[in-house]
Formats: sequence, C-alpha cells, structure tokens
Amino acid sequence: MKTMTVSKPKKQKKTMAERSNTLRAGVLGSNDGILTVVGVLFSVAVATTNTFVIFIAGLSDLLACAFSMASGEYASVSSQKDTERAAIEKEREMIKTNYQDELDVVAKYYVDRGVTQETSDKIAKELMNQDALGTVVRVKYDLQLGHYMSPWDAAFSSLVSASAGGIFPLAAMTLLPASIQWPGTVLAVTLSVALTGFLSAKLGDGLVKTAMIRNIIVGLITMAIHYSVGLML
Repeated sequence: MKTMTVSKPKKQKKTMAERSNTLRAGVLGSNDGILTVVGVLFSVAVATTNTFVIFIAGLSDLLACAFSMASGEYASVSSQKDTERAAIEKEREMIKTNYQDELDVVAKYYVDRGVTQETSDKIAKELMNQDALGTVVRVKYDLQLGHYMSPWDAAFSSLVSASAGGIFPLAAMTLLPASIQWPGTVLAVTLSVALTGFLSAKLGDGLVKTAMIRNIIVGLITMAIHYSVGLML
C-alpha cells in the first residue's frame, strides 16, 4: 500500500464558492437593512412629524441591523468553517487507518458517473497517489483543501451592505420634501428590494422575475404592517 504525505497547501486565490458566499452575505444584508429600517421609519413617521426623531430612530435601527447581521454571519460561517475543518481532519485520519476504503469511495464516485470499474480504479489510484486527502474531501464533501468560507469576509460584507441598504429609505424619508416624502420612500424601497431580488436570483441561479416580485411584495407588506403599527401609537 502506497501512502502519501500531504503537505500543507499554499495560500491560493479565493474560489468561486468563497466569493459567492461573500456576495450572498452582502445581498442578504442589504435586503435586511432596507426592510428593517423602513419598518422603523414608517412606524415612527406615522406617530410623529418630527424629522429629527424620525432620523435618529432610523439611524439607530440601521446600526443595530448592520451589526446584528454581521455578527450573525460571522457566527454562521464560523460554524460552517469548523465543520469543514473537522471533516477534513476526520478524512486525514481515515486515510491513515482505512486507506483501501477511501480508495474504494473515490473509485465508486467515478463509477456512479458512468466510468467503467476498471478505469475508475485506475483514476482513483492515480489521484490518491498524487493527493490522497485533497481527492477524498473533494469527492466526499465537494471541498477544496486550503479554501474555507471566511467568517470575517461574510461579516464585513453583511455589515457594509446592511448599512448601505438602510440608507435608501432613511435618506428618502428624512430628506425628501414633505409633499413627496411617503411616495418617494415607497418608491425607493420598492426599487431597492427589486434590485436585491435580482442579485439574489443571479447568485443562486434562480428565477429573476420571481425573486424580484417576491421581494417587492415582501417590501410592500413590511411597509403596510409598520404603517399600521404607527397608527396605533
């Protein structure tokens, strides 16, 4: 039995999955920033016409939302990263103690994709000889050694995008003339959530039109609910 010593991989450029994860955090953060801020703004603006009070309430919520989203992304992606590392360490040990089983798993991977058993065995042996650990984690978990989702990138992306997203309704509600304040804010929110719906669909290979309509409906419902809450104050 031939075993290989797996060297620690050099730092490489980010994979598409890593970049997509950062973008995903940004899109979700932006969407949450828009909806949470406009919710507070609508509730407060119905209850008072004091622009300063409305601005402070919206700004406070924007900051709270941004840091909440960032901390949530950091915790979530950190947990994912820990799970990936644990899986890799498990496979590292499995290669030492059950090399043949791991070799069979790799061969089966190619058999399941239509390659003959004989050819699959040859491919598996060649790949395992070159990089046993890298081959196994790619086959079993679709992971690439040395590439983990970055919790800091996700947190920063979410923090910035949530702040940026919340600025649209905040600026519209506090800077527009009173005569177009409400319709202007509704329009700003509608366009903003439509954009985040478009981006989320593109990133997830989903239906663009459906995602945009869904986001717009959620945005309108959010504004309606918080407007109603404001009337109760």
